[in-house]
Amino acid sequence: MSTTALDAPAPVGFAERIWRINWGLALVLTAIAGVGVLALYSAAGGRFEPWAARHAVRYGSAFVLMLVVALVHPKVWLALAWPIYIVSLALLVAVDVIGKIGMGAQRWLVIGPMQIQPSEIAKVAVILVLARYYHGLRKEQAAQFLYTLPPLMMILVVVGLVMVQPDLGTAMMVLMAGGALLFVAGVRIWMFLVAGVGAVACLPIAWSLMHEYQRKRVLTFLDPDRDPLGAGYHITQSKIAIGSGGLFGKGFLKGTQSSLNFLPEKQTDFIFTTFVEEWGMVGAFVLLALFTLVLVWGFSIAFRSQHHFGRLLALGVTAMMFLYVFINSAMVMGLLPVVGVPLPLVSNGGTAMVSVMFACGLLIGVNVYRDAQLPRTR
Repeated sequence: MSTTALDAPAPVGFAERIWRINWGLALVLTAIAGVGVLALYSAAGGRFEPWAARHAVRYGSAFVLMLVVALVHPKVWLALAWPIYIVSLALLVAVDVIGKIGMGAQRWLVIGPMQIQPSEIAKVAVILVLARYYHGLRKEQAAQFLYTLPPLMMILVVVGLVMVQPDLGTAMMVLMAGGALLFVAGVRIWMFLVAGVGAVACLPIAWSLMHEYQRKRVLTFLDPDRDPLGAGYHITQSKIAIGSGGLFGKGFLKGTQSSLNFLPEKQTDFIFTTFVEEWGMVGAFVLLALFTLVLVWGFSIAFRSQHHFGRLLALGVTAMMFLYVFINSAMVMGLLPVVGVPLPLVSNGGTAMVSVMFACGLLIGVNVYRDAQLPRTR
């Protein structure tokens, strides 16, 4: 089969493209979303409204979006990487200017009947543009300091705009996911060490720029008992709920911390706590095992890709999913400060759902077109 650098053919027609979709991964994602429906149904006291029904409908729509994205040739995403990144920056700026304020933060844009959170879109946009950038470099160029400056600026611009909202959790996710992509792209270790030393040196400045509630979250993480009825209330109740679940949980719809509203944000940031209280350590293990399968498939797809853009894209999406799950689960167990990171496909939230499924579509698309030939361009 002949190919050109600009237009690699589809893998032997539409039928084979459908066959190459990773239906096992799609099934696991559906199972995770199903857990989300159960948890949100329980969080509402055994009612589909206001969260569970919407979650199911959103997932159904997002599933179709994922399949459409997966069937699009990666050369299209290579061409659209910069436009998507620029649009995400424009949306972040718009949030700072005309965004909706909620819970002390300005993170949402209201467009007609829709409310979107551009920072969720920016996570995927950064992965796309970094994958495109390093796809256009040779291996020896990727290891040079000067070639590291542009992608570093791409990451920091987004981090800065997200911090203004303020959204520390998303900013840290963008920074860490971007850093992971730089690492697998071939950036030298000494650059990360220098960046780490610089970050430590800037901690006093960062502390002074943090909002008061963010400082309280960090101090509460270091000493949860310093203000158990104030800043430490959320994490204390979360620990009580998780601990009371025991090995097998209290049973479906029998979670007391959630049903009696002791648990804050039980449908979003603390949905993992809501689930574990009812299903126990066994339920937590099953849910985390499902997420682990997604990560394993992500690495497998990355290693099978014949083009650098696909490898970086798959590894970036996999890193993003890992950070979502790790930060959220560690946060509700008191192992990290509470920073407002949702549990993907389980927490209530439309923009996060669409962004995660779009990213999973990109991941599956790498497998569908794993042997495509793409031009080297920045």
